[in-house]
Amino acid sequence: MKKDNLINFLQFKNQTETSVDLYFYGDIVSSWYGAWDDADQYPERVRDFLKDYENKDLNIYINSGGGSVFAGMAIYNMLKRHKGTKTVYVDGLAGSIASVIAMAGDRIVVPKNSFLMIHKPLVGVSGNANELRETADLLDNIEQAIINVYQDNIVEGVDIETIKEMVNDETWLNGEEASQYFNIELAEENKAVAKVESEYLNKICKNIPENLNNQVEENKEIENNTKDEPIILTNYNVDYYKAKIKTYEL
Repeated sequence: MKKDNLINFLQFKNQTETSVDLYFYGDIVSSWYGAWDDADQYPERVRDFLKDYENKDLNIYINSGGGSVFAGMAIYNMLKRHKGTKTVYVDGLAGSIASVIAMAGDRIVVPKNSFLMIHKPLVGVSGNANELRETADLLDNIEQAIINVYQDNIVEGVDIETIKEMVNDETWLNGEEASQYFNIELAEENKAVAKVESEYLNKICKNIPENLNNQVEENKEIENNTKDEPIILTNYNVDYYKAKIKTYEL
């Protein structure tokens, strides 16, 4: 994937005199050479995008399983600093570090059938005992940074210890459930069908909601039925599967 192609991807987003659209519809990666396709996002790219649209309001659309936690935190901080009003729409899934990016919004809109997925950060690593202990300490620090973001966005009366338990257990929250814990606006269900890549979800994730698994078979029927009207399909991609073959980068 050429860098020019990746940069061009963001140049075709809708904009008005006061607002512009920004999409996170792929993985969150560290840099342009780590991107697998045009939908993947990385900090340099988001930084340049925000420079071009300083002070404009942002409509941020998310359907991402996450990716590099360091890249995601950098993107979150850049979005928080942006002067315009930020409205986040979770179109399908804001998973792992993508759920943190979602928290950068001044408004966070989650349909009833969209999901937030929160879990403990992970990394692929090899080394001796000392190096592995250092990595474990690093993961603990990363987790605390993520918890701090969630704490800034929880509903009044929710105990942060509850969120910590949910992170520890790998928790999937649909829009209605997420609204019980986080300051989000609940929206009606998306009419688009969300396609679930079960090959990765079933192998790696422990707590995938049953209705997400069921959608796999439903989507196969939809794809094979050429008589029905076209249905927009979106991809769920969870950050776990790339973590198995790519380590996070500082």
